[in-house]
Amino acid sequence: MKPSIVTALLAVFLAACGLREPRREEPAQLQPPPVQRPTPASAQERARAHTELGSGYFQVGQYKVALEEFQESLAIDPRYVPAHSMMGLVYMGLKEDDKARKSFERALKIDPNDPDANNNYGLFLCNRQREKDSIRYFLVAARNTLYSKPHEAYANAGVCARRGGNTAEAMEHFQRSVQLEPNYPRALVNLAQLQFEAGQPDRAKANLSRFVQISKTPDAASLWLGVRIERQLGDRAAMRSYAALLEQRFPNAQETRMLREGRFE
Repeated sequence: MKPSIVTALLAVFLAACGLREPRREEPAQLQPPPVQRPTPASAQERARAHTELGSGYFQVGQYKVALEEFQESLAIDPRYVPAHSMMGLVYMGLKEDDKARKSFERALKIDPNDPDANNNYGLFLCNRQREKDSIRYFLVAARNTLYSKPHEAYANAGVCARRGGNTAEAMEHFQRSVQLEPNYPRALVNLAQLQFEAGQPDRAKANLSRFVQISKTPDAASLWLGVRIERQLGDRAAMRSYAALLEQRFPNAQETRMLREGRFE
């Protein structure tokens, strides 16, 4: 039988048995994963992003760009309190007091308990010679259990109470600030000053020493305070140490001139 006839019969036999000649398997094509489109951010998330960006510009003094970011934030979410509050700070820096006040009031109308808005409005009032009015806003911020910086609000209240002539209240606020954050420089140095003035040099020395250790770059006023505290305590070596730092770092400061002239009171 000829080969062509054999081949033909074999093909018929395989077909009758329901078989097929094996075919070379092609590699499976990999299917790309389905594209997952990003979920659009919520209005509040987008408003927060613009506010955080504006806050960065505000911190470096680029007020115009900061305002643009806050305005963009409020165009997205007109009730976003942090944008109103930060806009108030920008207007305060620009000395546009009416706009600043309205921004703070809008923020507090939306959320009267917002700690940052209360603290910022307190700063505005204190810097506009309304020290007594400012205290209650600082305390609303400080007493908010969700606020991450109550020690700063208490210190702000202390500064403004002192400006308003209420040294006893100021000392209470600084003490509360230090209780919450023992290493907060601003509260420490102010508390030391008040304790020195109140005839408590030992307590003043402890707080000033901690301030100097933490700040590492004390200013002329704090070094001069150290000179006077140590003089009152009779520690001449410590007094000379503070005096040497004052002379070295701030030779032209008013405090240095007072040291040279022996005007310790």
